[in-house]
Amino acid sequence: QVQLVESGGGLVQAGDSLRLSCAASGRTFSSYTMGWFRQAPRKEREFVAGINRSTGSTYYADSVKGRFTISRDNAKNTVYLQLNSLKPEDTAVYYCAAGPKISVYSPAYDNWGQGTQVTVSS
Repeated sequence: QVQLVESGGGLVQAGDSLRLSCAASGRTFSSYTMGWFRQAPRKEREFVAGINRSTGSTYYADSVKGRFTISRDNAKNTVYLQLNSLKPEDTAVYYCAAGPKISVYSPAYDNWGQGTQVTVSS
């Protein structure tokens, strides 16, 4: 098990940037594949980005490709999500998750943070 705590959300204007962080507890962070999901009001939770635990390969939802960047620092037990060129439709609660392998399906992840709110005004 690993405990996850997100931070970095906020209220920004369209076109602005944010960097979300997810700090993990425990000494096994590097053994987890990490993902970011988001959930907007009255919508299903959706995959945003993932980073492989061993290769560092990254994967993105089509809606954020080219605008968002996921990265990880295993020495700091932290995964990041850089959000650029934000749009109002990016407004959601953003969650980080840890699991054995990358998947776009949330049940594949065993550990979840509490979420951080991102609100983008037009």
